[in-house]
Amino acid sequence: MTGAVTTPHPLATEAGMQVLRAGGTAPEAVIAAGAVLSVMMPHFCGLGGDAVWLVTTPKGDARSFLAIGQGLDCPFPTGPIPLRGPGSILTTAALVAGWEHAFEFARIELGGRANWPDLLGPAINYAEAGFPVTSSQEFWTGFRLTDLPKWEGFAPIFLKDGQSLGAGHVLRQPDLARALRDIAEDGAHAFYHGGLSKRIVDGLRARGVPISKDDLARTSCRDARPLSLPYRGLTLLAPPPPTQGLTTLQIMGQLARMDFRGIQAGGADHIHMCVEAVKRAFLRRGQIADPAFSPMTTEDSLDTKSLVTMAQDVSLSKALPWPYVWAHGDTVFLGAIDDRGNAASVLQSIYFDWGSGVVAGDTGIIWQNRGAAFSHDPAHVNAFAPGKLPFYTLNPGIALEGGKPRFVYGTQGADGQPQTLAMVLTRLIDFGQSPSQALAGPRFLLGRTFSDSQDSLKLEADIDATTLADLALRGHEISVIAAQSPMAGLAGIVRLDGCDIEAWHDPRI
Repeated sequence: MTGAVTTPHPLATEAGMQVLRAGGTAPEAVIAAGAVLSVMMPHFCGLGGDAVWLVTTPKGDARSFLAIGQGLDCPFPTGPIPLRGPGSILTTAALVAGWEHAFEFARIELGGRANWPDLLGPAINYAEAGFPVTSSQEFWTGFRLTDLPKWEGFAPIFLKDGQSLGAGHVLRQPDLARALRDIAEDGAHAFYHGGLSKRIVDGLRARGVPISKDDLARTSCRDARPLSLPYRGLTLLAPPPPTQGLTTLQIMGQLARMDFRGIQAGGADHIHMCVEAVKRAFLRRGQIADPAFSPMTTEDSLDTKSLVTMAQDVSLSKALPWPYVWAHGDTVFLGAIDDRGNAASVLQSIYFDWGSGVVAGDTGIIWQNRGAAFSHDPAHVNAFAPGKLPFYTLNPGIALEGGKPRFVYGTQGADGQPQTLAMVLTRLIDFGQSPSQALAGPRFLLGRTFSDSQDSLKLEADIDATTLADLALRGHEISVIAAQSPMAGLAGIVRLDGCDIEAWHDPRI
């Protein structure tokens, strides 16, 4: 067996598979695939963003790599933090630090023998020679078209005559190719300490961003132990705070205490139980923050008493009202299992689609707007502070069986991530569906979206009318969205089944 990779782009998947075919490890394959995605899906991820990793080994070692940029060493915001532009940039970017950390982990712990420059080679080629623009990029450019011309350095790269590039248009990014080549030649040092670092800092400062060379130099990838939860004979892993991995496990911990026997996958009972579990976990999510700045203990949040209390609060006949704020964000999920049983589950992000919209000088790098995730209220648990990591929606997952990876999974979608995972995991585990069935099954999305400001329960149109009516009777305020809507998440699964390793990605793309 060779192993398998899942990503939202076939060329990124192929870059990862080439690594596995050459005998590479799962983390090495994900680096190659992630580098390609940073070129081909610039609206969702890139060198100016972050990543959250889960990695497991056949020996039972489980690690989380938090490649999250820290707060800049700058004054506290005097008012609400802008969602776009230079004012939204209050953090560094740790994606490249995460790649290098994962590369060294693979080399030292897993016997990885891949060449660092080779892993970045496909991405450099696509940035330089060009690639066909995706329909996803065309959509998100068109959706933001009234704003894009105002964004610093954006139009010369991603617009043509003031209009979005159509799907299939060959997009070349020579400045980004040069940045990637610097990283290929000099590792993460180029990005955080070398000549590329100077160009990044100079370019961002010229746009009005209060970043310094010391800010970049202090950026690192934190190595932490994942959170874990038993579920129906499996062990679910999730990254620790400041991510919402805790929220996903709280949802699944409640569902583990509910009876799925005799109910239909995708029926009213299934959806209702998942939605209500999501609500109880989301009510507690506001306490998640950088553990270096917060006294929160995750053990108390995942203990049996806490999960039982949350589950017992769920009424099977009545919905809890839901007037809470939606958090926006876009990412890409990629995962891999290699032929030795090593697994990697990763999300890369620049926060909102197109991040801050600010290009760092002549580097071709769009910087993330993750600073907008901080609060400008100094008393808030997620108040901005220099060196602090913001609250993070990214939470890739791995399900272990007997200490070995059974499923690698994750999804795009900010607040929607735990919601999509609840439906996908219960379909896989409780209902025994195949990965393709679990990914294609109708889903829900609770709260606001970019196109609907109502705090309603969005349900995909391929849910049958009887189920919709039943949910409405239970008190859910329902809005119907298109069947197989990308708003319901773009998930991926890699499954290890005996000697077989296979991968699937969401049909919603």
